[in-house]
Amino acid sequence: MRAALIALLIAVPGLPATAESNFVPSIESEPDVCIERPAEPDWMKNIGVREAYKRVLAQDIYRAQNLERIVETGSCACDIRFPSWDAAETVFLERFAAAERWEMLEASDTYNRRANALRPEAMAICEAEGNW
Repeated sequence: MRAALIALLIAVPGLPATAESNFVPSIESEPDVCIERPAEPDWMKNIGVREAYKRVLAQDIYRAQNLERIVETGSCACDIRFPSWDAAETVFLERFAAAERWEMLEASDTYNRRANALRPEAMAICEAEGNW
């Protein structure tokens, strides 16, 4: 794919050479809305690869809580959509810190299902506010 794109750039002189960069995803991308989001807790950022499922579960809890909050309040203000990580971190530590890996994976699935069920309603609220 990359070789074909380079060949196309060489063959078509009208295309800017930087066009290839538009096809390369970036982990460091800036969000379009709510630019000043709270950072994940340090333990999540520094977790080892073998325990990444713990970080994923904390992220799933955070996402589900935030979508619930949007639907409950009918608001998509940045502090509602992206609050501090305290509530999600508390749930993770109280309910799952000592859980087995398989229990955390099941919990992630449950939180994802809950978030996915709420997403359409939350998305409508946020889109109406121009914040999606």
